[in-house]
Amino acid sequence: MVLILLVLLVTAPVLGWFGIEDLGEALTYTGRVTGAVLVLVSATVLLGAAAVVDHWFRNSFPYSGMVALIGVVAALLANATLLLETFKDGDSTAYLVLWSLLTAGSAWAVSAVWRTSVVIPAPKRVAAALIVSSSLAVANFGYQYLFQPYQHGAKPLVTMTVGKPVLSQDRKAFAVAVDIRLENRSDVGFYLLGTEFHAMGERVPLSTKDRLRKQWRADAKQWGIFHDKHPLSRREINQPGELVAAQPWMPVGDWTEAGDVSVTRILVQLPVNTPYDQLAFYATASFARKDRLGLDQLESKGYSWSGGKVPQWLRNNKTPSDFVIYRGRAYENNAIATHTMDPRYVTVYWKFGTNGAGLVEVIARSGEEDRELSEAESRAVRSRYGLVDVETGPIEQTLWNVKSRR
Repeated sequence: MVLILLVLLVTAPVLGWFGIEDLGEALTYTGRVTGAVLVLVSATVLLGAAAVVDHWFRNSFPYSGMVALIGVVAALLANATLLLETFKDGDSTAYLVLWSLLTAGSAWAVSAVWRTSVVIPAPKRVAAALIVSSSLAVANFGYQYLFQPYQHGAKPLVTMTVGKPVLSQDRKAFAVAVDIRLENRSDVGFYLLGTEFHAMGERVPLSTKDRLRKQWRADAKQWGIFHDKHPLSRREINQPGELVAAQPWMPVGDWTEAGDVSVTRILVQLPVNTPYDQLAFYATASFARKDRLGLDQLESKGYSWSGGKVPQWLRNNKTPSDFVIYRGRAYENNAIATHTMDPRYVTVYWKFGTNGAGLVEVIARSGEEDRELSEAESRAVRSRYGLVDVETGPIEQTLWNVKSRR
């Protein structure tokens, strides 16, 4: 009896603690339902502990044995599920050992209580009720902690509208207005890990006759090299674009709620005697779902050219790039993961080069940012935390009209 009580009285407070935290702080509705289930299971386990004492000594309640059995079965199911979750995603050896001991202890407790010839009125009904309630609890727990974190969902929509070039008063320069629209049509909010806008100036001379097949093939080979995209053309001789403008278009660490719409206008200005025939505009954004993680404000952690640390796997020794670095603490969306996993941090690298900038997000434990994840690991992290990248472009604007008005 003492050993059974020890298992139950250790299980109940832990379940209650996790359940109360999830009831108040879980980021999803199912997480809060799980919190309520954990509180209910905790109360059931405590009631089972009281029934164990009565069943062993007083036997004042005729069905105390049945209540004790329900309590230890509830403890077994809860501890086994927590053990599975900790083994699957947890980092804490202490919790893994705790759940292992409690699961083994609960299994033994079920056997020990059952061997006391427990009287169960209407055993078929009791068994059916236990099976249904346990199945519902396990299904909700599995959906919240095992299935949901790895499902892809909606993502915000980013669109661009490019205006006509407008000449300056002295007719020596012109400006092109670009409106970037962010629209969140989904039913969840998103943290904005980073945004980037860039414009490429492109020279597109025209051939007087159809180009040879080998020239088309040469163009096709460039698709994997150039960041700007060019179509195959019989007469257009597309050349690598040159960066003319690049900047963020929304603050780092901002967020968009369900149904939000925002518009940012950017002006790209160039001299009229620019050698380019057209401009190509690109906009990108990186998001993290607010129902998958909580996020502290992303703060600047320096620059690669002034002491900021950049992982070796992100560097390209042949064509060195500059990096702007932001970092913030990430919080799990439920109490169990919060306590069984080591703290994670979101690091965003704004990689600036000759073809605009690329945004690279890393979610890892402190000190593990330098480890390059495998493709499978990367997919798992992106799915767990709801990381979404949105790219728009190229949207091209010819400059022939404004250049002819010099």
